[in-house]
Amino acid sequence: MPTLEFKGKQHVYAHHLTVPYRPLVPDSGKSLHPADVDDNLILHGDNLHALKALLPRYAGKVKCIYIDPPYNTGNEGWIYNDNINSPLMRQWLASHSPVDGEDLERHDKWLCMMWPRLHLLRELLANDGVIFVSIDDNEQHHLRMIMDEIFGEGNFIATITWQKKYGPANDAKHFSETHDFVLCFSKDKEIWRPSLFERNEEQLKAFKNPDNDPRGPWRASDLSARTYSKSNDYPITGPDGKKYSPPKSRSWIFSQNKFKKMLADNRIIFGINGNGRPMQKRFLSEVRDGITVQTWWDRNLAGDNKIARYELKELFPENIFPTPKPTLLLERIVQISTQKDSIILDSFAGSGTTAQAVLALNKEDDGNRKFILVECEDYADTVTAERIRRVINGVPGARDQALREGLGGSFTYCTLGNPIDVEGMLTGESLPEYSQLAAYLLYTASGLSTSGKLDPQNDDGLFYRNGDTDYYLLYRPEIHWLRSNAAVLTEQKARRIHAIGRKAVMFAADKFMSQRFLSDLGITFCQIPYELHRNGSGGV
Repeated sequence: MPTLEFKGKQHVYAHHLTVPYRPLVPDSGKSLHPADVDDNLILHGDNLHALKALLPRYAGKVKCIYIDPPYNTGNEGWIYNDNINSPLMRQWLASHSPVDGEDLERHDKWLCMMWPRLHLLRELLANDGVIFVSIDDNEQHHLRMIMDEIFGEGNFIATITWQKKYGPANDAKHFSETHDFVLCFSKDKEIWRPSLFERNEEQLKAFKNPDNDPRGPWRASDLSARTYSKSNDYPITGPDGKKYSPPKSRSWIFSQNKFKKMLADNRIIFGINGNGRPMQKRFLSEVRDGITVQTWWDRNLAGDNKIARYELKELFPENIFPTPKPTLLLERIVQISTQKDSIILDSFAGSGTTAQAVLALNKEDDGNRKFILVECEDYADTVTAERIRRVINGVPGARDQALREGLGGSFTYCTLGNPIDVEGMLTGESLPEYSQLAAYLLYTASGLSTSGKLDPQNDDGLFYRNGDTDYYLLYRPEIHWLRSNAAVLTEQKARRIHAIGRKAVMFAADKFMSQRFLSDLGITFCQIPYELHRNGSGGV
């Protein structure tokens, strides 16, 4: 498969592995009706660090990801601020920052910014999940190539063309651009299926119920297959005694036994008047399996930029955000890709359209979808979170009744804590809570993610069970305790763990016996804080 080379690729190729883990720190003052650990999240912080922070809780659990990154038009003035290890790389990225149209290497810098973020987004995506990325012609071709490389060319689903403008721009020099693209990739194309299928109105007109079938409207569908199967090649006798065979070089789509069951179930008709070739009934209730989503989304279907600005102005009359996306676009994406209990992530949250779309759909179908928004800019509270506060509580004077009444819901507002690193733990300057450290170690050691709070269940530090393996952590966020014998795995503790009869992974500051001795007991020892560095660089 062809791959895209760009300046700095060798330095960012594995950068997502070296990003330090920073725990989520809830801010109750900026949250709204916070519920529990599985609440909706609005996270203020650098989205690269935020994505790493989400891994211990959400890796492999996000059903739908939507991102609207900088389009790199040359007019946005975005800043590259990732802390790449290479000094030469840092110097190059710092030049011409913010990145603008005068920077001849802006495409390379944009790709350096997107590469590690897409890697972490893929880790968060469920196996049956899908990612949508809005983009225009400035980077669409580059984005497609790096997503082919990161997600796999075989997992490409479609490029959606979205009508972002209704009329032409009179000041356009060549062509007036009236559309953007939305690239769609799955984690595993073999198991991903859309949750919503188009219902084309012209096609729906063919569904009628002339025989008052209690299963509702239906239409006649051909019984012949496109290919030949000897077992499905048999004669069918109609009500008038006439025999029918499949067309030449074809067979029926059903086996003879299944045909008899379909006939007994009143799912077979013989022409419109009962004296023609056999056909099957396709009921309107089954149309979801037959008419697929199209890749052209016009403004009537998915809104446009003008509609998006009107929507936001209804919430903020002062016009505080220049480039929102319409809720119709995000509602459509969420409908296509999720069920009522799915998790939806937007790591370039902007004005918060994704969260409003999720809440609106939950209100409409009594769903329990959860959103995670990440916004790095200072307006994360005053715009992103404030928009969601207003739509949850209700917007007086809004045209939409549901919005006037309030969409309901809650969210927890978080920031990023100090990095959990070796030096900070050795000096005691950065000691995370037990639950935070346990979740991170569990993920880096095993790839497991959990949304529940992890606390020690006994004096030996048991905090999680999975299959035939138990996970232990001897830890308190106290430097004096960590330097005492209480933080050490002793032979007595090891034998107690062995007596349970399950394999065990033990995280502790030290041990009083050899690993060979522990291996005989079925225990794998991992020393902290050094295990943070080893696993944190290679476990993701």
